[in-house]
Amino acid sequence: MEAPSAFWNDLVEDLEDAEFLREYVVESIRIATIDSIVNSLDDAREAAGLSKASLARAINADPATMRRLFTGKTSNPTLATLAEVAAALGMRVALEPLPESERSKITQSLLEGRAANAAGLAEYLEKIRNTRNSSTAA
Repeated sequence: MEAPSAFWNDLVEDLEDAEFLREYVVESIRIATIDSIVNSLDDAREAAGLSKASLARAINADPATMRRLFTGKTSNPTLATLAEVAAALGMRVALEPLPESERSKITQSLLEGRAANAAGLAEYLEKIRNTRNSSTAA
């Protein structure tokens, strides 16, 4: 990793505050989770050869809803919408336990309001938030 920037130094310092840590972790996980689900649904839509409009018709939604879901940078869909889209694509949204390595970083930080390694937590959250962006850029 490169030498820490002022941003990273400030972030690591901010993660020492329990309230900030919890908000940052929750928001990072929310972004990564929604992004992963939406991108998987869009991949399935494309593999099925369905347009966004035809998928919208299948779930009785406005076509603009599908455009926002699959192209919006600030998409925050409801679980109901994700479940409906998944069902139309022959899929379902399901929960899975975090691997132990993630559980120790994420869950313990949320429960305790502190991170054993704030710099490591910041780096990990940045990685999961940008996983899809780096894989689609290739």
